Amino acid sequence: MAENNVPLRDFDEESETDSETELLIRRDVPSGKGINNNNNINRGRLRKSSTGYSGVEVDVGAGSSAAGGGGSFLGNLFGSNSFGSAAGQIRYRNERSRERAKNSNGNYSSISKLAQLTHTSSGAGAGAGSNSGGSGSGTGSGIGVTTTDNNAATSAGSSHPSGDLNNGGTHSTVIDPENGTSTVFYQHNRRKSKSRSIGNVCKLCLCSCWRKWFRPRELRARTVNLGRVNTEKFPPNEIRNQKYNFITFLPLVLFEQFRFFLNLYFLLMALSQFIPDIRIGYPYTYWGPLGFVLMVTICREAVDDLRRHQRDHEVNSQKYKRLSATNGSGYEMVPSLKLKVGDIIIVEKNERVPSDLILLRTSDRSGSVFVRTDQLDGETDWKPRLAVPYTQKLSRDSELHSIDASFYVEKPQNDIHSFIATFCMADGSEDTGLSVENTLWANTVVAAGTATGIVIYTGCETRSVMNNSQPRSKVGLLDMEINGLTKVLFCAVLGLSLVMMMLKGFGGPWYRYMFRFVLLFSYIIPISLRVNLDMGKAFYSWQMQNDSNIQGTVVRSTTIPEELGRISYVLTDKTGTLTQNEMVFKKIHLGIVSHDADTFHHIGQMIQKLSGNILQQQQGSVSSSSSGGESTKPIMFAGNRMRRPEGWREWEAVRALALCHNVTPVSDDEDNRSVSTASTVTGGNNSPTKSVINIEAPGSTDTEHQYQAASPDEIALVKWTEQVGLTLIARDLNTMTLQVKTPSEDNDILLHYQILQLFPFTSESKRMGIIVRESKSGQITFYLKGADVVMSSIVQYNDWLSEESGNMAREGLRTLVVAKKVLTEEQYSDFETRYNAARLSITDRVAKVAAVTESLERELELLCLTGVEDRLQENVRPTLELLRNAGVRVWMLTGDKLETACCIAKSSQLIGRNQGLHVLRSVKTRTDAHQELNSFRRKQGHALVISGESLEVCLQYYRPEFLELATASPAVVCCRCSPTQKAQVVALIQKHTGKRTCAVGDGGNDVSMIQQADAGVGIEGREGRQASLAGDFSIPQFSHIAKLLLIHGRRSYKRSAALSQFVIHRGLIITTLQAVFSAVFYLSSVALYQGFLMVGYSTLYTMFPVFSLVLDQDITSETAVTYPELYKDLSKGRSLSYKTFFIWVLISIYQGGVIMYGALILFVDEFIHIVAISFSALIMTELIMVALTVRTWHRLMVLAELFSLALYLISLAVLHEYFDWEFIWSYDFLWKVSLITLVSCLPLYIIKFLRKKCSPPSYLKLS
Repeated sequence: MAENNVPLRDFDEESETDSETELLIRRDVPSGKGINNNNNINRGRLRKSSTGYSGVEVDVGAGSSAAGGGGSFLGNLFGSNSFGSAAGQIRYRNERSRERAKNSNGNYSSISKLAQLTHTSSGAGAGAGSNSGGSGSGTGSGIGVTTTDNNAATSAGSSHPSGDLNNGGTHSTVIDPENGTSTVFYQHNRRKSKSRSIGNVCKLCLCSCWRKWFRPRELRARTVNLGRVNTEKFPPNEIRNQKYNFITFLPLVLFEQFRFFLNLYFLLMALSQFIPDIRIGYPYTYWGPLGFVLMVTICREAVDDLRRHQRDHEVNSQKYKRLSATNGSGYEMVPSLKLKVGDIIIVEKNERVPSDLILLRTSDRSGSVFVRTDQLDGETDWKPRLAVPYTQKLSRDSELHSIDASFYVEKPQNDIHSFIATFCMADGSEDTGLSVENTLWANTVVAAGTATGIVIYTGCETRSVMNNSQPRSKVGLLDMEINGLTKVLFCAVLGLSLVMMMLKGFGGPWYRYMFRFVLLFSYIIPISLRVNLDMGKAFYSWQMQNDSNIQGTVVRSTTIPEELGRISYVLTDKTGTLTQNEMVFKKIHLGIVSHDADTFHHIGQMIQKLSGNILQQQQGSVSSSSSGGESTKPIMFAGNRMRRPEGWREWEAVRALALCHNVTPVSDDEDNRSVSTASTVTGGNNSPTKSVINIEAPGSTDTEHQYQAASPDEIALVKWTEQVGLTLIARDLNTMTLQVKTPSEDNDILLHYQILQLFPFTSESKRMGIIVRESKSGQITFYLKGADVVMSSIVQYNDWLSEESGNMAREGLRTLVVAKKVLTEEQYSDFETRYNAARLSITDRVAKVAAVTESLERELELLCLTGVEDRLQENVRPTLELLRNAGVRVWMLTGDKLETACCIAKSSQLIGRNQGLHVLRSVKTRTDAHQELNSFRRKQGHALVISGESLEVCLQYYRPEFLELATASPAVVCCRCSPTQKAQVVALIQKHTGKRTCAVGDGGNDVSMIQQADAGVGIEGREGRQASLAGDFSIPQFSHIAKLLLIHGRRSYKRSAALSQFVIHRGLIITTLQAVFSAVFYLSSVALYQGFLMVGYSTLYTMFPVFSLVLDQDITSETAVTYPELYKDLSKGRSLSYKTFFIWVLISIYQGGVIMYGALILFVDEFIHIVAISFSALIMTELIMVALTVRTWHRLMVLAELFSLALYLISLAVLHEYFDWEFIWSYDFLWKVSLITLVSCLPLYIIKFLRKKCSPPSYLKLS
């Protein structure tokens, strides 16, 4: 390319809104000076000021350098990669300026002349780079630009050869002081700049409104003041499960309906009837059915959403006590909706926590309170929560308003197991770090005591809401399949209309005739299909709710009952769904003897016999202490093991179970003198919640003891010890009191223990321990209990633990190994010193504490092995077996521990007795995931157990491989799953397999999973009604799921498939008649059946027999449950497929052709009666086809057939406008209509009979 013929380039970096000026730069450099033969031209950008352009902003290549050391102005402006003598041109997008630039290209003499005529001023200085008119940059030169005034601009404009600068343009000239090169700038203002500015303002306003109203709220950390008003705005504390509001209801419902191609098609057809030229009938024949369908849908959605609103209003209106500095009573009752961030509220026992709180004070002096989190994470364990130490020390709740403090809390997030915050005092004292132990999350329940907390998150920012997904409108697979078939039918309508036009010719207003043909053949897509399907779904829902075998079932979504017949995966919660949340102590093994429920009373008898020895030891200790001499501190049954009395093993085991736990006894009896209460803000003893039981006098055992603990297993153990005679009657942070039952109830013995150390249970250690000192004897004992896998290496050698724990595990029992170790004072003092030092360590604190604790866990004496059963729901085992035989894979998703999940999977027979169990160990890296997946791949037929953390890692690195292995596994157990993870697992199965899923749960943590699944089933149980209300179906117990799927799901799918295909057949056959009629009668676009005949055909004459197909059933309920294998065929979708669809298409074409051509052949002389003849044969054919389709007759089916036939016979006599009465009563009409009907139906009956004999379906083989 020639050096002086450089092409013009657009300045693409600028948008049209910014490009109000076109700038042309021409320059000349002496040949050979500073030239680089590179074909790139750097782009420059003007910086616009209030007076013009203040300078040129240049992008210079990183490797550019100036030739000859100092470099020139143009070298610095365009970089070393530019043409030395070429013209660098920057153009803004303006068509008139493009022409000016084109004329200026290559015409340097004109530009030079223009530069001479231009009034210019230059200010240049080597290296100065600036003047009053502008600024420049470079290594050796500066550039000055002065914008001309209006007169100069006019002069310059008139001197321009092209004359394009007359419209108020201005120009400026820049002269390089080194080589005298001049650069001329031409500025051209757009005429439409004002209108463009207004447009920009409008766009800015719209964008601002969009960001304000529709942009997601930014989540950020916050400071919550205590005792002061919080001015920052936060979301309202509102629970909202509604899909619509008053404004969006109608648009969204109509949008959802017209997403279906069927409804959209008929809307267009109905609208076309307002155009007179293409109207072919009465408008009501189109608007009537469409309006009915829309009205039914709108009413159903309105009722469903109104119910959701009522449920939300009930929750939002629940009132709570809010501390008030002005109210004389100390608090005021406010609804949950009115709570704000910074409010201090009081939550009583068994009350739902309305928002996320930081715990300030509790009714317990220790500052602890127990909460139930089953609605949040599915765990039934009662979890302890601790108040902020500073606020707990206050004497009354009302003093919280008098302190000046604040909480700095992290931004809202969905992690329910972590929390970071800081408590800060305004006086500058040391800050206190807070964790999740200091919080009460929304939707948890205070299990015991009274809690006072400050609101930190409300509404949509609470942990509970952030773990829930938005409710979605579910569309069944059958609806999507029918939607696809209607698109095929629409193509058939267009194809048939096009064929008619090709035969007719495209002369004249052919498009009008084309559209009339489309309208004539539009009945091939029947609008009555939606009406019949919606009515059928409502009938299926009514049958489910009125089934006496599954009483209590509620159908909350009537749009997807057919989905229950296509389920391939059932994903179920564990706690409260498969189990009853009741722990029952079933068995204890002592090494040489085993006891169960039948022999537990023997243990009680042995303890009563030993009570005398215990009492003597107590008295001996007291007398020894009172004598003033050195106490020998007799230890019960110590010394030679051969001298231990009968019942020693039982006593030691029971005492260990009564001491080694974290259980606290509670009582609600206000008259019980052994109960001390901590008053709330109201003062006095009016608090409904009691605290720790303190024994003031022996013998007060009339009140039944209640217990609270972090684990239901521990409560079961303590209740069992009470049953056999050793009762926990009091406990606080430092002491514990046991009561030994004696034959004489007046002389019950009290044993007092001092709690020295407590080692809580963790998922890593899988054990918990306690060190206690008996108050009178001074004996220090270390008790430890835990899982057999870790305890087997801690206890002394034995030959029975492994075998017996395996036997209990196979029975589905949750096993615990209990052991003890007696410590001397010197041993404990040494341990305490090292333990306290480890707890104060700044680095590796956890590891050091664990190491010190493990030094104590050596050579413990094995006491017993216990087995606790989490009682299953009724008929869970046979239900899971039915589902497994039906080809449905069952996954258990639970937030509980791995060991618990494995026990329930075995006891419920989710995992077959002959199936192996592969536990995927903890996976944290990609390498670990690869190794574990390869290990599982080699174990064919094994069930998989995986934790939520390992699941995240596997899905991150090996998602396809993991899903392939998991979906092929007979059963999968996912433990430690968060609510969000449950929903993600459902979505992954749907996406990977394309199969239909059903989620079953009973708690608030299951709502996301239920809403994500194709069919969500909620169980109304002990964890509340949240899952039940969110589900598409609600059942009282898990065992109902089998009949819901195998019976009602099967019938709903089978019936809807038959109904939809028959309705399509009804439209196809009348369209075939219309096509033959139009083809024979000179391709005329005239309707064969007018007005009422078309409406009556799909309503009065055939609606009742066709809709009676919803009563049909292929097998009985007993057969469906006895042979669950029949359910496997339904997931393949063979009842409604393209194969069955095209079979019905062929049937419709055959019958339509027979009826129309038969009428033409047999009725040559009576041609004017063709409508009556063909229509009568059509009605009779439809009634007979319904009879041929029915598999099990119902009395209502017979009535529907007879009623429709009677209605048609009455119409023949009444509708003289369409039928000739004399001709109808003639003998020829009767036999010829009968002949046509026989020819159209008899071959189909013969084919059906032969097929049933030669290749019967599977259900017929059973019967």
